[in-house]
Amino acid sequence: MKFYCGTGLHSNNCVVVVSDEEDRIVLERRVRNELSGVVELLARYVADLVGVVVESTYNWYWLVDGLQAAGHRVHLANPAGNEQYKGLKYTDDRHDARWLAKLLRLGILREGYIYPKEARAVRDLLRERMRLVQMRTGVMVRMQTMLAQQSVASVSAQAMKRAPAGSWACGRVDLNGAPFWNLTPLWCEAPVSRSRRWSRPCWRRCARPRSLLR
Repeated sequence: MKFYCGTGLHSNNCVVVVSDEEDRIVLERRVRNELSGVVELLARYVADLVGVVVESTYNWYWLVDGLQAAGHRVHLANPAGNEQYKGLKYTDDRHDARWLAKLLRLGILREGYIYPKEARAVRDLLRERMRLVQMRTGVMVRMQTMLAQQSVASVSAQAMKRAPAGSWACGRVDLNGAPFWNLTPLWCEAPVSRSRRWSRPCWRRCARPRSLLR
């Protein structure tokens, strides 16, 4: 008899479900995220297990590598391509694992690519660099917007990149001949409440000479 396994992987535990050719559940258990426990749980089904489905979550590396090393055929499920029917009465970890095992039995499981273990470090490094570049771009666009709101001549992104570290906070940025503005928030008094002397921060044009801010 052939068996099919579906898993529901989380941050500190996972649900393991094994079903037969007629979708009858022969094993269903929640275990801690320990490779030895998962491998031991599936040891009796190794010979007849068609495959183990692992959903492509943020922490699938250790489980996929460990199961492959133990001799299991692992399928990485694509979450976007294996959505369940809407309006189901039961939706929890156990039913999700059963659903993945059933898709594997029917041969309609949408799978993702299991990237080679040796090349994952380069891919993860490139992804992290992409996120940092996007973050830097967002900060620069926000700074340009703040300057434009105060009627300052537009500052190019290259000028921001060439500015020394910390120069924006102390007002030493060269704006290519544009009027000098102090980018440090000044707190102004406002008669909002007697118990609260200081109100929200505002941005004011700095009339002091540039030498006083250095």
